[in-house]
Amino acid sequence: MSERFPRIAPETMSDKQREVAAEISAGPRGEVKGPFIALLHNPELAGCLQKVGEHLRFGTGMPGEVIELAILITARAWDCQYEWVAHRRIAANTTSLGAEIMDAVARNERPVSMTDELQDVYDFCIEAQRLGAPSAEAYERVEQRYGKRGVLDLLAICGYYALLAMVLNTAEPPLPDGMEPPLKPLRAGAPG
Repeated sequence: MSERFPRIAPETMSDKQREVAAEISAGPRGEVKGPFIALLHNPELAGCLQKVGEHLRFGTGMPGEVIELAILITARAWDCQYEWVAHRRIAANTTSLGAEIMDAVARNERPVSMTDELQDVYDFCIEAQRLGAPSAEAYERVEQRYGKRGVLDLLAICGYYALLAMVLNTAEPPLPDGMEPPLKPLRAGAPG
């Protein structure tokens, strides 16, 4: 993973680390990867977060495009190269989220060719990331579409992936296959 949070060998894991690693591996993720390599250094935290993440990725009932767009907006907001690469790949392979939309988000530009649903999600997530809360208009559109439960799930996706972005940015994992960072940093001193 990185020098800061190296992968823990199974034979050196504590009982709690083994328990959490087994929970993660038995769930939809299938293995300990990404931010959970670092988070396993705090198994109590990793156990709580993996349950939240499992709900947000796999249990909201929202379309995959919606979830991945929210994650990509968050990765872009936090200049998180690793999160961006991982979720762009997921979005490209498992959703109908188009490359032109993802490319615009990468450039920190509003995509021009989005469905009404994706426009609602985009506005809500951009405002949540940039302003700390969506505007009344963005809130109302998402509430009409998904209800209060959906509003909270979408806010939680933004917050959860912001936390994972900070973990990943701190852990500094290498990108796959020696890939160059795809995002131009927005923040002064940002990784990448």
